[in-house]
Amino acid sequence: MSFEATDYTGQTGSGGDSHSPLRTFLRTETGSAAVLVMAALAALVWAGAAPSAYESFWHTHLSVNAGSHGISLDLREWVNGGLMTLFFFVIGLEARREFDMGELRERKRLALPLAAGLSGMVVPIALYLAINAGNGTAGGWGVAMSTDTAFALGLLAVVGRRMPPGLRVFILMITVVDDFLALGVIAFAYSDRIAVPALLAAVGIFAVILLIGKLSVRHGAVYALLGIVAWVALLESGVDPVVIGLAMGLITYARPASRVALEHASGLFRQFREQPTSELERHVRAGMASAISPNERLQRLYHPWTSYVIVPLFALANTGIEITGDQLARAFTSSVTLGILIAYVVGKPLGIVAGSALTTLASRGRIRLPVGWGAATAGGTLSGVGFTVSLLIATLAFDGPRLDEAKIGILSTLILSLLTSGLVTAVIGLLPTSARRRALLGKAETITDLAVPVDPDRDHVRGPWHAPVTVVEYGDYECPHCGKAEAVVRELLADFGDVRYVWRHLPLTDVHVHAQLAAEAAEAAALQDRYWEMHEVLISHQGALRFEDLVAYAEEIGLDTARFERDMHAHAGAAHVAEDVESADLSSVAGTPTFFVNGRRHHGAYDITSLSAAVRAARERAAVLT
Repeated sequence: MSFEATDYTGQTGSGGDSHSPLRTFLRTETGSAAVLVMAALAALVWAGAAPSAYESFWHTHLSVNAGSHGISLDLREWVNGGLMTLFFFVIGLEARREFDMGELRERKRLALPLAAGLSGMVVPIALYLAINAGNGTAGGWGVAMSTDTAFALGLLAVVGRRMPPGLRVFILMITVVDDFLALGVIAFAYSDRIAVPALLAAVGIFAVILLIGKLSVRHGAVYALLGIVAWVALLESGVDPVVIGLAMGLITYARPASRVALEHASGLFRQFREQPTSELERHVRAGMASAISPNERLQRLYHPWTSYVIVPLFALANTGIEITGDQLARAFTSSVTLGILIAYVVGKPLGIVAGSALTTLASRGRIRLPVGWGAATAGGTLSGVGFTVSLLIATLAFDGPRLDEAKIGILSTLILSLLTSGLVTAVIGLLPTSARRRALLGKAETITDLAVPVDPDRDHVRGPWHAPVTVVEYGDYECPHCGKAEAVVRELLADFGDVRYVWRHLPLTDVHVHAQLAAEAAEAAALQDRYWEMHEVLISHQGALRFEDLVAYAEEIGLDTARFERDMHAHAGAAHVAEDVESADLSSVAGTPTFFVNGRRHHGAYDITSLSAAVRAARERAAVLT
């Protein structure tokens, strides 16, 4: 029996789809790169066909008044300083999530992306200043430092198909540091004269936001209102108001949905099903919302808007210039354009690789790249593309012809980054297999998501005990998604002879009334050395797991049924099941099926293609580490 790929993306008790927030973020960023390109092209066409209409439109003033007070900005300023606040809010959310749940939850791993990100900004700035010294354009150094995440990941999807998955995370961590530091530059180097009273007012409002967060206030409208007031105060202070977006994103905690919270939400829903009142409906909504962290909820709400509406609108408002042959000729002899190009094409990869190497040397090898040096070099060339933040700083640093030259330089980085990264990946592809594997994967140890390691003396293991790849599944015998996954697991074990498979119990008793009983039946069979025989029968008969059914299965596979019944009545297998459930809680597993491949949680679909790819990647990394 076969299933479509979409059949393998479900999960019982997970509170959502099986894609991790990070993978969702990466997928959205990559897809939005195409929308950014179209917006930039539309701006160029618009400005080329009707330059006066383009500028006139974006200089249209829009006022917002409340009594005798009000704010009047032109449309471009509303986009750059208003809507872009949400963009930096999403950047802050992503940074916080990496700290709480991602690669940076081990704090020592922060040193390398911080050093690489900082060096990847300092070196380009130095090159820009060297080229522009004495030309009166050195003040635009901030234009030459910030990588555009969407374009970097979009280019990776085009030229980096052979690159390890860790490269996406590496680039993302660097760009988070990059954006964080760039925003500091905007706030302090490119802001107008600071009005101290208004700045103190903004700081005071942010302190209030922190206080109500400590008091567990959960009403989003309260935070939104205070955020708007802080934004106005920063605008009046002369500091770029987008700072408040990043700050509020950074204080929004992230955590995985816990099994206890999901069981609570499930119980509320059952009450509502029995008595559908408006009061219970509100309780159900509140219970479901509390099971998911604010960070993930806000990511899902705002990230698509920032990627597909706000940032493209920013591109439409800022990239429009009238391009002629003479203008291009002047630009590519201009120190501004050349400084930007050399800063990104040469400075970015040089800075990222040098910063990573120095950190590794300073730590005496204790801190290593999550990927190989070849992949890191490719990541450096992919990071050599500027757009969103660079354009934002360009509009603050330049005007007139200089601004046009800066825009041409920024847009040209997209083409040059594509060419240089393609060249690096082609060179890596020419290496012998073993050398290519080392260049791509490196020897850094990855974070282990599986809290309790596999123990062959207690875990149920199928396959070679000393296999290089171990697949662990947390499952529930009554879970239909686990039933579908079983066929995939069997095919996986048939295709790979060097994989061992471990099943751990996670009976979701709040939704599957027979799951605990079935798990104990499997353990009762294990006491007679028939675990896998019982496992296969149970997973194949998910609709018939009552006690009398289990006794019939015990007789079918040749167990001593009298002993089986005694063990079931004595709950002889309950302790083993409880240990598995506890290990699932320690690994933040809330739904079934959940897979771990060599200790790393497998996110996404569990069809044969996805799991096979994860196994091959784990096998290659194991080969490099041995």
